[in-house]
Amino acid sequence: MNNRTFHAWFALGHLANDWPISSLWLIAPTAGIAMGLTPTDVGLLFTIFNVGGALAYLPAGILADHASNRGRLLVATFWWVTVGCGLAAFAPGYWGLALLLAVAGMGNAAWHPIAAGVLTHKSREQRAYALGIHAMGGSLAEVLAPLSVGFLLSYVDWRGALVISVLPTVLLGICFFWVVLAVPRVEKRTVSKQDMLDLLNTWSKGNGLRIVVMISLYNIALMALLSMIPLYFAERHGFGPAVVGITFSGLLTVGALAQPWVGKISDIVGRRPILILGNLAAGLASAVLIFQPSFWIMIAAMTVAVAGMDAIRAAMLAAAVDHTDDREGTTLGLAFVLMDGVGALGSVLAGITAGFSWPHMFGFTAAFSLAAAALGFVTVFGRDNGH
Repeated sequence: MNNRTFHAWFALGHLANDWPISSLWLIAPTAGIAMGLTPTDVGLLFTIFNVGGALAYLPAGILADHASNRGRLLVATFWWVTVGCGLAAFAPGYWGLALLLAVAGMGNAAWHPIAAGVLTHKSREQRAYALGIHAMGGSLAEVLAPLSVGFLLSYVDWRGALVISVLPTVLLGICFFWVVLAVPRVEKRTVSKQDMLDLLNTWSKGNGLRIVVMISLYNIALMALLSMIPLYFAERHGFGPAVVGITFSGLLTVGALAQPWVGKISDIVGRRPILILGNLAAGLASAVLIFQPSFWIMIAAMTVAVAGMDAIRAAMLAAAVDHTDDREGTTLGLAFVLMDGVGALGSVLAGITAGFSWPHMFGFTAAFSLAAAALGFVTVFGRDNGH
């Protein structure tokens, strides 16, 4: 299997694994409305789901660096997501739903550091580009899944929509029994205490610590915006599920399509200018939303804010791998913990600030994006430093 085909299958696998997860951007608010939940409750639902995923990222990344047959691990993630989401559709109440979605989130989380570790190991000179192709699958899921589920919710309730949303995961789970035969095996290694101490030392000071904080701030802002936009459209503008799905998917399209090309540019010009520009654009666009502009200006500002953060995701991950230049799976596992674990706080904090007012929520997003951009100015990135 050539590299282009290999990358395409991994992007499709990412799309299928993320499909039911991305459907939650509309399913969770719809479930919240059906259950009579507050914005804080909906934000907490996203936070619990992401914390569940965060628990799996680092162990999966460590396993990817030390297990010889990573293909089997990738296949298992599809069925983990399928079972978790399938059971969540029949959850009797709020906490049951939250727990089962967290279980599904763990399976989905495990895919990311394993798949990304395989790709960055094979494409050392074009890490951000390879991650961008892979990320495009997940971003397209974020575009197409809410779009499709928005129409589904016009005909079935949120439980039925969640069951239907796992069908792509099942299909690719079957296909990957063949695809993973092309995943190269690596030498099996044992996990040592020294490995963990070295990892801690790498990320606990200097540029490593600045990258950790920047990734955390960046994803807090991104999660805040994505988790609240559908609820904002439904509550503030009275949009139905189908219209919310169309609008939300449209907002995500630009960033989704830009990821590979932005990643490729960062492989050439360096990580710093790309990461600063993306976070700065998102922060300024979110600041515009504080003033509650007219509808089309609001849509334009939201598009810039979402695209600015979404487009630089691959470059952000590549910056983390550049800093260590080895142990790709473990490094990416840590990066995903920061993105979806620490970043999960963005959802519940955004829910709390939205409880005061929507301008407060957009101000929250702007502050964290601008703080991430500021950190980019004072951080030396591995590729930029000639490593």
